[in-house]
Amino acid sequence: MDQTRRRPWRKSSYTGNDNCVELCGSLDRVRDSKQRDNGPELMFPPRVLAAFLAAVKTGRLDG
Repeated sequence: MDQTRRRPWRKSSYTGNDNCVELCGSLDRVRDSKQRDNGPELMFPPRVLAAFLAAVKTGRLDG
């Protein structure tokens, strides 16, 4: 089994009722928490995802 497949998925503690995305590994894989078993996984270079998360945390993407 691939090493990245054994890393635990994490989601925000601010989330309730599985309405969130989950991150895995070194923040390079993302999935919908409502479709854990059959939904797609998106993969990003770690630097790209880290920049996106920083923008979210600082409110730069708020509309």
